[in-house]
Amino acid sequence: MKILVALKQVPDTETKVKVAPDGKSLDPTDVKWITGPYDEYALEEAIRIKEAGGAEVVALTVGDDRAKEVLRNALALGADSAVLLKGQPSDDPLAVAKMVASFLEGKGFDLVLLGNKGIGGDNAAVGPMLAEILGWGHANVVVKLEVKDGAFLADRETEGGLERVAGPLPAVVTAQKGLNEPRYASLKGIMAAKKKTIEELDGAGAPAVLSNAALALPPARPDGRKIEGDPATQARALLQLLKDEAKVF
Repeated sequence: MKILVALKQVPDTETKVKVAPDGKSLDPTDVKWITGPYDEYALEEAIRIKEAGGAEVVALTVGDDRAKEVLRNALALGADSAVLLKGQPSDDPLAVAKMVASFLEGKGFDLVLLGNKGIGGDNAAVGPMLAEILGWGHANVVVKLEVKDGAFLADRETEGGLERVAGPLPAVVTAQKGLNEPRYASLKGIMAAKKKTIEELDGAGAPAVLSNAALALPPARPDGRKIEGDPATQARALLQLLKDEAKVF
């Protein structure tokens, strides 16, 4: 079995982001970049499939040289090889999906795993779009996956509970939190990853149609108000404020 894991490099969720002077993008200064948290579940699942029955795991990302960090991490965790599709990461999920689909053509992959969304844009669209372009079956927000005998069986989250879907391979599956518990890279894995070669290819795909028109941080929250007095006085004052100012009653 041959598995592709598509990864995205994103700002650390604890980074205090700033808007760049162009008003349309993030200022990369002092930003710590990491593998997308949902992509970590996808990578872990691919490695588990490999360990359970034998599979070749290829990690892929789109970006510049900085994005090699997520590929080195994937190699350290257990991916067999890594590919960088060189190009500027796009805010247009369809452009990204077409680029990945172009890479997949004729390479004999059985399964594509990726996070159900990349933090930041939260489009949750690359996986389904990729499957439609390829004409493959797909399952999204998957929390349990079984792959055997040329088919997949997946439990996916819905608002009302879990939905079980099945289909033949090749297929595209997007991972949700709860699918597994991602591992940490060992020192041996990290050292071995430094010696591995990352294949670099020019990203081929359609030009982006969508782009950010503007980007702004949410307004700062107003300062809180402290109510003095004993508990009974505080309760009466809070009730009056909720009624007169917050208008919740």
